[in-house]
Amino acid sequence: MINYKKYSEIGIFLFDYRLSVAYNRINHRKEETRMIERKEYMKRLFDWKDEKVIKVITGMRRAGKSTLLQMYKDRLLADGVLPEQIVFINLEDLAYESLLDYRALYAYVCERLHAQKTTYVFLDEIQMGDQFQKAADSLFLKENVDLYLTGSNAYLLSGELATLLSGRYVEINILPLSFAECRGMMGELSPDEAFARYLRWGGLPYVVSLAGDDEKSMLYLEGIYNTILLKDIEERQKRREQDPNRRKITDLTLLGNIARFLANSVGSPVSVKSIADYLTSAGRNISPNTVSDYLQALIEPYIFYPAARFDIVGKQLLKQSPKYYIADLGLRRFMLQRRSYDVGYSLENVVFLELLRRGYRVNVGKAGQNEVDFVAQKDEGVTYFQVTASMLEESTFAREMAPLTSIPDHYPKIVLTLDRYSLGDYNGIRVRNVVDWLLSEE
Repeated sequence: MINYKKYSEIGIFLFDYRLSVAYNRINHRKEETRMIERKEYMKRLFDWKDEKVIKVITGMRRAGKSTLLQMYKDRLLADGVLPEQIVFINLEDLAYESLLDYRALYAYVCERLHAQKTTYVFLDEIQMGDQFQKAADSLFLKENVDLYLTGSNAYLLSGELATLLSGRYVEINILPLSFAECRGMMGELSPDEAFARYLRWGGLPYVVSLAGDDEKSMLYLEGIYNTILLKDIEERQKRREQDPNRRKITDLTLLGNIARFLANSVGSPVSVKSIADYLTSAGRNISPNTVSDYLQALIEPYIFYPAARFDIVGKQLLKQSPKYYIADLGLRRFMLQRRSYDVGYSLENVVFLELLRRGYRVNVGKAGQNEVDFVAQKDEGVTYFQVTASMLEESTFAREMAPLTSIPDHYPKIVLTLDRYSLGDYNGIRVRNVVDWLLSEE
């Protein structure tokens, strides 16, 4: 067991954790009633329906994974699937505590399989179960089983499950609500006013539904943040018992310091060394290996997403100094708690997440000495993006255009900006308003 009392801030952490969890539970039923249809994610689920692959839905806590599965289940029922063809288990629910053992889970599901028709099996927060991969693998092997798993930690797909199911699963990563999804919940606000709120509070479904209640929003975000940190330590401790080669994450203060450093560095290149140097300047001498472990602990629960650097000319990924983007700007607001933020970096974060939602593989581009904010790739080709708050200053206009004009190919090149005065086509480079782009279906 971890002796949490040894850490100076743990009393505050545990108090906030208990308070926030209690608040979340009180409001859980209200949250379920504020369902927003996630059309893109729903389409992906139906695209894979009845295919002989496991559908693994991942994403940070409270981003809407369980709600998405519930809506999908309701759609199946509306389309004629019988209730007895559906098995839905949330392993975080105390009612299913006895199923945390993989043998009990497997037996429970098998008893409920439909004899003649496909059974749709939903296992929510599957990583809570002991050796869950064994139950998942055995259920996958059965005929007429369409299996769906959700998890709040990337370790779900990096361990034995990935080995067992190589080539037999598809991952659908869920992000918090997009601006377009939030827009309908923001009443009479103009698009620009709504976007200003979105930049401030992000897209976690329940925060959006609170409609600008700052006190409740901050309390809820605090609960999410503390739950992620404490749950990650708990789950890593369990994995440590199964895999002695994995280092334990035991220092909450250190984990929080690195999380805040990353939140403050959104849009900037980050290396393990730069984090270690920052900690050293703050009086903590931490080895690069330890920093790397704690950094991974913040990526695994989908709080931060790395964007590797890509050499556009050489067509290869570069190893040095990726950028990290946070899954939700509201969470960043809680972590930093300051009056003002760099709007340009916040915009960059929003665009990065939106490109992921739209199915792109996203990297930071390097074109000679120039940097391109995003190289967004799909099977049909590449699109290059620059993101800036304004293009009104002549020097800014030239700076944002230069990396795109230096790229020798003819793939689409787009600059996204908040201003509406510099929009147009400049020698094949399109300048678009970022709010309009976010609300479009391109």
